[in-house]
Amino acid sequence: MTDECLFCRIAEGTLPCAKVYETDRLLAFLDINPAFPGHTLIIPKRHVETLFTLDEPIGDELLLTMRCVGAAVMEATGAAGLNVIQNNGRAAWQQVDHVHWHLIPRFPDDGLAPWKQEAYGSPDAMRIMAEAIRNNIRA
Repeated sequence: MTDECLFCRIAEGTLPCAKVYETDRLLAFLDINPAFPGHTLIIPKRHVETLFTLDEPIGDELLLTMRCVGAAVMEATGAAGLNVIQNNGRAAWQQVDHVHWHLIPRFPDDGLAPWKQEAYGSPDAMRIMAEAIRNNIRA
């Protein structure tokens, strides 16, 4: 936990939140500036800045939490769908330097736009990119 981190302070209880679910290692609470009512955040209680520095094996617990909280968000809001979004770094819109997942209820024609998509510029560009990624995987 760090005193400067907003989410650490929420996890330790020194800042209030609208808590919806909690385990020993994870906390889910409503986003204070939601895309839509019911927009929920899931955080590990221990301070970790990004997904890439998360060394704790919380994957199974995180997936179960997303499933049960996500289903509850959809039922409570009457949503037709749900986005699960996780951002890493400012360029990817991470606003709090504590890894977190957004569960955003979605509705037909709600106006929230997806990101721009474009095809690769040449027939070989996709193959070259796939090869570059494979060459950098360190499992």
